[in-house]
Amino acid sequence: MARDGTATKSRIIKAASRLFYADGIRAVSVDAVAEKAGVTKKTLYYHFRSKDDLVTAYLQARDQPNLDAFRRWFDEADGGLGDKVFAIFDGVARAARRPSWRGCGFLRTAGELANQPGHPAIKAGVAHKKRFEAWLAGECSEAGLTAPEVAARRLVILMDGAFAGSLIHRDPDYIIEAGHAARLLIATTGRSR
Repeated sequence: MARDGTATKSRIIKAASRLFYADGIRAVSVDAVAEKAGVTKKTLYYHFRSKDDLVTAYLQARDQPNLDAFRRWFDEADGGLGDKVFAIFDGVARAARRPSWRGCGFLRTAGELANQPGHPAIKAGVAHKKRFEAWLAGECSEAGLTAPEVAARRLVILMDGAFAGSLIHRDPDYIIEAGHAARLLIATTGRSR
């Protein structure tokens, strides 16, 4: 019977995701990931050349699901742009109420690797944040804001601050307050139409 390398790789990434998100990347060994995935260390290294590659794959695996959740919350919300953007913050706040919530995996990883700005996982985090910002800029442009890129950058700053404040204080209300600030930002930003 042939081995399914894709399924094994996926199982390793899922195990790494659970462990890295729960405990942090520095605290989790490759041995622990292999054990959680039910593979040997040799098999893990067959699929990932290094722990750095595994950390990068962990973040890349979080990218699209996170963006999809933001888009879903936005699209399902009633009202104008401010209400829709607030819905993203509200969705994150709901997630933050779960005991397993540990904040933004991209920001936590960036914090752990702050002394390695060229690390591939940092680059994966930057790419994720830029995709989120570009999507927000598109929505701001469609809504007629005069400086959609500036508005999107400010919204990302509010979101990242919301993640940090909620994680530090263990209080999702920081995310809700950032959502109110985002709604106010949109309400006071000029429109071209």
